[in-house]
Amino acid sequence: CFISLRTFTRQGTCLFRPQFGILCRHAVPMGTTANEEMNTFWAKNNKLNRPMSPHLTIYKWSMPMMMSITHRGTGVGLSGGISAFALLALVLPGNYPYYLDLIHSLSVGPALLSLAKFGIAFPVSYHTLNGIRHLFWDSGKGFKIPEVYRSGYVVIVLSILTSIAAIAYM
Repeated sequence: CFISLRTFTRQGTCLFRPQFGILCRHAVPMGTTANEEMNTFWAKNNKLNRPMSPHLTIYKWSMPMMMSITHRGTGVGLSGGISAFALLALVLPGNYPYYLDLIHSLSVGPALLSLAKFGIAFPVSYHTLNGIRHLFWDSGKGFKIPEVYRSGYVVIVLSILTSIAAIAYM
């Protein structure tokens, strides 16, 4: 009398493991599919008149939320900028001094040049200082709400000051 492996797998028993050659039992029987589980979930929520999950638009924007988004954005922007610069350095003809002379020959005004320098310096300083803030959080310090706001304002002010200092130095 032959009983298929599928019959026993549905009941939670595995008859054959070639690497071990022994009988074993699964922790959870394979009884339902993901689609059945999803349909059960939505039927229960509809029956209980539960609302859909809230959307991002219902939240009140806060400084820590904006700083988190900005930290991620500066990280992506810096990664993309460095990658693009490296790729262009590999594929473009000429060398670094050639392109540096090309930029100097554009004769952009000091205001535009300062703005470009700030556009490079601020993401670097902000991402670095906010990363240090996150390292303090990783050690378990600074989680009280007033401390979160205070450290956030410190990061913003220091980022602006270090960016301005970098512009003045360059």
